[in-house]
Formats: sequence, C-alpha cells, structure tokens
Amino acid sequence: MTSLVFGLKAPFTTADDAIDTGGPVFHGPEIGEFFPEAVLFIGTPFEMNRIMILRVIITLLVMFILWLAASRMRVVPTRFQGMVEYVLGVPRKMTWDLLGEHDGRRFLPLITTVFLLVLSFNFMGIIPPANIALTSVIGVPLLLAVVSYVVFIYAGIKRHGWKFFWNSLVPKGVPGFVVPIVAIIELVSTFILRPVTLTLRLLMNMMVGHLLLVLFFVATSFFLFEMEGGWKLLGAGTLAFGFAWSAFEILVSILQAYVFAVLTTLYIQLALADDH
Repeated sequence: MTSLVFGLKAPFTTADDAIDTGGPVFHGPEIGEFFPEAVLFIGTPFEMNRIMILRVIITLLVMFILWLAASRMRVVPTRFQGMVEYVLGVPRKMTWDLLGEHDGRRFLPLITTVFLLVLSFNFMGIIPPANIALTSVIGVPLLLAVVSYVVFIYAGIKRHGWKFFWNSLVPKGVPGFVVPIVAIIELVSTFILRPVTLTLRLLMNMMVGHLLLVLFFVATSFFLFEMEGGWKLLGAGTLAFGFAWSAFEILVSILQAYVFAVLTTLYIQLALADDH
C-alpha cells in the first residue's frame, strides 16, 4: 500500500520493503518530483503536466481578481478592495522610490506583473492540493530573468543610445591601464551572471523549501504509521517542524517575490542612471 503525501508518492512502502529488509524503509524525496508526467496534449509540443496546468490556472485567477477589484472600485474601499490595493501598493512604492514618478509610471506594469506572478506562484508551495511552488522548476524563473535582462538593456539603450554598452563595461574615471580588466569583470557580472543569479536565487530557494516540506511530512507519516514504540515521538517532532517550516515558507515566498521585483527595478535604475 502506497501512501500519498502532498500529491506525491510517499518515500516508503509497507510490504515489499518490509520483506526485503525486515522492516519499513524510509526514502527521501527525489528531484524527479518536480517533473510529473504529462496529463494534457500528450505526445505533442504542447503537452502539459500538473505544474504547467497550475501555472495557467493561477495566472488566470490573478487576472480575474485584479479585474474584479478594478470593476468594483469605491471611494470607501471594501475589505477586498483594500486588500488588493495594499498588495498593489508594494510594487508601486518600490518603483516610485527607485525610479521616480516619471520613469516609475513607465515600468510599473512590468514590476507589478513580476511581483504578483512570483508571489502567487510561490504560495502554491504551501496551499493544498498544489503543494509545490510553481517557481521551483526552472522555466518561470528563467523566463522572468530573461524579461528583466531584456528590459534592462532596452532601458539603457533607450536612454543613452548604443554607448550604454561601453559605459557599462568601462565606468567613468577608470585608469586606462586597468580598462581591459574592468571591462571583462563588468561583462561577466553585468551581462552574463545577472540573469543567471536572478534565476538561481528564486529557483533554489523554492526548490529547497519544497524538498524540506515533503521530507518533514513524509517522515511524520513514516514514524507515526510505520514505526512502533518510542519512534512515534519522532513523528510528533517532524510534524512540528513541518508546520514551522510551512510558516517560514510563507515568509520566504513573500521575500523572494519582493527581492526579484526589487532587483529588476534596481537593474532598470542602473540602466537609466546618468552615469551611463
């Protein structure tokens, strides 16, 4: 009999493993859990698994919530309107503070989209029956990082012309004999590592968080239902850690959405800076 935890197969079985080893065997979560089998359009270029379907559903849900809030705006906001305005106020304040009102208006839709998308996708890691952050597979983090990178370059060229690249590689005031070294460092850090670090920061945080949550709760199931005697006390401990880590994941989900949006805004600010 196989138990199901978080929509995944629990890392132990109670029959075959017990026969082979003389008792129940515990297996930790595997990386393959992030790549479920396709369930729609199988065998076509458009095949979709559970994670892809959830991404579409959550994106449509966020769009519906925003439409609903915008279509029922009141001078005296309701609780629902107030909650939506509070969430939207986070990227708005961030953009206004870093870019100013003029440039902030231009890039606010992008920053708001990035913030809401990452936030809603992250929260799926702690909301049943999804129970997996939709940013814990590289597709979305990479796509958002590429969008951020392209907008960074676009903003720089739009403001400063093609000299933006030279000024980015060779900051003003650099002595001539160190220009080649500085240019190589800036090329790697600004135009190569920046999208990579944006991608990996979000991806790894959400991936590790999911693995730890699965580990705590399947360990709880293992100790409580498969082990006997004092081992069951460990199940109570792993259960407590599981709930504590769930609360921590809420904080991480919000923080990672904020950090991704802030970094995107900062990159745009650097591209627009007069130093270029």
